[in-house]
Amino acid sequence: MEFVAAVTQPIGSRPPLLSGQDALREAEEMLSQFVVLYPDEGLLSTALRGAVAYQLSWFDAHLWAYAEHFGFPELLSEDFQHDRMYGSVRAVNPFLQHA
Repeated sequence: MEFVAAVTQPIGSRPPLLSGQDALREAEEMLSQFVVLYPDEGLLSTALRGAVAYQLSWFDAHLWAYAEHFGFPELLSEDFQHDRMYGSVRAVNPFLQHA
């Protein structure tokens, strides 16, 4: 979900990184390379906690909950405060230009 949303949105005045069709094709390719994790009661509870504790939108809380629940140390997204810890997960904006 996050990949398609991120790469099909314009970045400032620049066009999106991928067209909708290309993004969907890439997402389909990723499905063949990675295990897809489905929400369960624990994950949904974590997402609810994140929405309240961090004032996240439901989409962002759900995304964060996967990382928190499965022990991922880092979450790549432009929608979170860069370099902030959300629970045990550090949010990193991959689109920031580093000097």
